[in-house]
Amino acid sequence: MAEDKKAVDETFYERADAHIALANASINENLHPGLVANSLMFSASRFNAWVTASGYQKASDLAKEKEDVLDFFTKQYRAMLSENIDAYVENFETYIGMKRKEKPKD
Repeated sequence: MAEDKKAVDETFYERADAHIALANASINENLHPGLVANSLMFSASRFNAWVTASGYQKASDLAKEKEDVLDFFTKQYRAMLSENIDAYVENFETYIGMKRKEKPKD
């Protein structure tokens, strides 16, 4: 799996599903899923900045480590996104095809 095994506990997917449910509930005919995705990405980055910063005693130490932190989170996000895209490729008809069939035709 793409996730760091130390970071995956028994409620990892439950928490992830709760965030996805909140994002899905935000989507409506006036709010495109892409806009919700932008908000979700921003909130994840803001939370990760807080988690990271809270592990330092001085701002200067955080500043020195900034590139390493960015590399870590970028690598993790890329691996997770790649894994999820692979799942959509393998299950496209189930994940996407059924939803398209449910939409009413204009």
